[in-house]
Amino acid sequence: QVQLVESGGGLVQAGGSLRLSCAASGRTFSSYAMGWYRQAPGRQRELVAHIDSRGSESYGDLVKGRFTISRDNAKNTVYLQMNSLKPEDTAVYYCNALSGTETTVDVTWGQGTQVTVSS
Repeated sequence: QVQLVESGGGLVQAGGSLRLSCAASGRTFSSYAMGWYRQAPGRQRELVAHIDSRGSESYGDLVKGRFTISRDNAKNTVYLQMNSLKPEDTAVYYCNALSGTETTVDVTWGQGTQVTVSS
């Protein structure tokens, strides 16, 4: 079973940057689709960024142009570089993995890491 551990969250001033990391277990990490989601109090969980097994990226509308997702398959790690942070980016950020076989899709979530952006 895939296990995910996020790190890199913290408190940052508006306009600053943070880099989140998600370390994954798994023998076939390079085949996983990976994503970052976030959830603020009273809000639904929303997509931040996604990267498939070939490295193709997609982003939520609110972070396009500011955030970049990347992966290092040799390290079983996915990253989220967050620049030009805004107070509305404050949320718990969760790493997500899609794995499994051709007939079964497994969805795994990390525990989450808090990102707080002050004005």
